[in-house]
Amino acid sequence: MIIHLKSSIGLNEAQEIAHRLQAILIEKEEIVLVSPSKLQELPSDLFAKVSSFTAVPNDIQLASRLYKKETREIKFSNFSIGGESNSTLMITGPCSVETEEQIETAAKFCVEQGVKVLRAGCYKPRTSPYSFQGLGKEGLLLLDKMRTKYGLQIITEVRDASHVEEVIEYADIVQIGAKAMYDQGILRRCGKANKPILLKRGFGSTLQEFVQAAEFILSGGNDQVILCERGIRTFETGTRFTLDLCGVAFLKEKTNLPIILDPSHAMGYAYGVADLTRACVAMGVEGVLIESHPRPKEAWSDAAQQLNFEEFAALQASLKALANAVGRVMV
Repeated sequence: MIIHLKSSIGLNEAQEIAHRLQAILIEKEEIVLVSPSKLQELPSDLFAKVSSFTAVPNDIQLASRLYKKETREIKFSNFSIGGESNSTLMITGPCSVETEEQIETAAKFCVEQGVKVLRAGCYKPRTSPYSFQGLGKEGLLLLDKMRTKYGLQIITEVRDASHVEEVIEYADIVQIGAKAMYDQGILRRCGKANKPILLKRGFGSTLQEFVQAAEFILSGGNDQVILCERGIRTFETGTRFTLDLCGVAFLKEKTNLPIILDPSHAMGYAYGVADLTRACVAMGVEGVLIESHPRPKEAWSDAAQQLNFEEFAALQASLKALANAVGRVMV
């Protein structure tokens, strides 16, 4: 249950009520308590202290449309997604920051294509210890340089809690990757951050588990959370993962969080990314995350799935009319 206390209730009394209800206390413009979903009826002695309350059937609570009907708005410097906006955001860039020449070429290309957000990893959660692990802080500094030079927003990933402070400091959007979805150290720290968090679904996670991970961030006081579907593991071996568009329909219907889709990681091969992206945009989501690289065959990570610039430009050109057809605008 989500309980909004009246402004006359002080913090000490609110803490006592929270303790009694086993609730998390969120102190922002007003005090909000979030109790376990097993509480379905407000105790009668609290009615005089409560301005509003919402009972939900499970622990998808702050993210539930039963609580907030409209999709939450995420504001950036010169655009927004969610809320009353009908924008579908394009995010692109290489899998990893490799060299200054490589990431500057990607940044220039973003500007040429009208893309506002540059993606690139600096801390890479690789399956093998022998694969490229990322440039670390050196990569963050290069991204910071590209932001300043080209006016781009930057999104990059937290691999583990050891460098979460660095990523929060440098990124405009903090990405929590699929392999870190359950890392409560990262989730809780991002809950205290005052910037957008893009949370990727773990490839073996249910939709309930996925959104409950988002609840860790929301219940920490940060309501700037974006969900990212990037494919789940199924019996199929012909593609890297299976993009769960059925799950996206569920998230759109049941949650109030903006949704961004990552067809690059789902497909795993460049040849299928464009068609998958068009399918994603046709679902009326808030954004797509596409990997592109000036020379994909030379990429230090995920070479097979990254589009070259010619392929990306052709895809980008096809999306405007498609977005318009479903009442949206590409940004």
